[in-house]
Amino acid sequence: MIREGIKPTSITFSGVLNACSHGGLVDVGFDIFESMETEYGIKQRIEHYGCMVDLLGRVGRLQEAYDFIQKGNIAPDNIIWGSLLSACRIHKNFELGERVAKILLEYGAADSGTYILLSNVYASLGKFKEAAQVRAKLREEGVQKEPGCSSIEVKNEIHEFLLGDIRHPEREAIYIKLKELDDMLKSEDYAPATDVISQDIEEHEKKWALSIHSERLAICYGLISTKPCTTIRVVKNLLVCNDCHSVIKLISKITRRKIVVRDRNRFHHFDNGVCSCGDYW
Repeated sequence: MIREGIKPTSITFSGVLNACSHGGLVDVGFDIFESMETEYGIKQRIEHYGCMVDLLGRVGRLQEAYDFIQKGNIAPDNIIWGSLLSACRIHKNFELGERVAKILLEYGAADSGTYILLSNVYASLGKFKEAAQVRAKLREEGVQKEPGCSSIEVKNEIHEFLLGDIRHPEREAIYIKLKELDDMLKSEDYAPATDVISQDIEEHEKKWALSIHSERLAICYGLISTKPCTTIRVVKNLLVCNDCHSVIKLISKITRRKIVVRDRNRFHHFDNGVCSCGDYW
């Protein structure tokens, strides 16, 4: 654009900074962020600050991201704080994650995702009492948790699945395939990330709760209803969880299938045990 003499706008910089974030280009991102005002006379907006927080969060520079928010010339919103909270969960910085979540709660900017993330943070620390209290507060506040739902199109027909769904006419075959995959996953040294389950229940119950997530059921149906080597495409209304992300990578390797999952944030292209997102989403 610059070579062609086209002046960039604030929207241009949003796109470029977002690209830097997904590419892990921290230094380049900061150079571009600073150049907005110094070279182009464009004042940074909240969306540009959000991109920088996301960029720092992706590479694990969490305290730096927190300080960047505090020192910024903007009033941070729940999206920026939520981005940092998600990064804290991924990089297992639960101390900072708890601090960020409490900021969201204090400002009344918490949505259902914030409550769930905070609950998961407590669960990861083994603080099941606190996790239960957060869930109770979610109900008291009347915040509705959107149920996870995944869909897959097979032969021009949409098939929708919820957590532990048993409504599908081919449910028996789906759960047989699920059990078959679980056995294969064990040979790949897969260990379920049960620490994300906030309820204080038995370990085998946590493993079962993870195994029946909606995207896994949709993928199982795709495996039994499409030809070998066919790409499986699934759409989910929420973010795919860490455990499912790890599992789907292994499924793509075991079955030699390409699997595309569109969650709330992005497309994940799973192929031979690797995801296009680089394990950050």
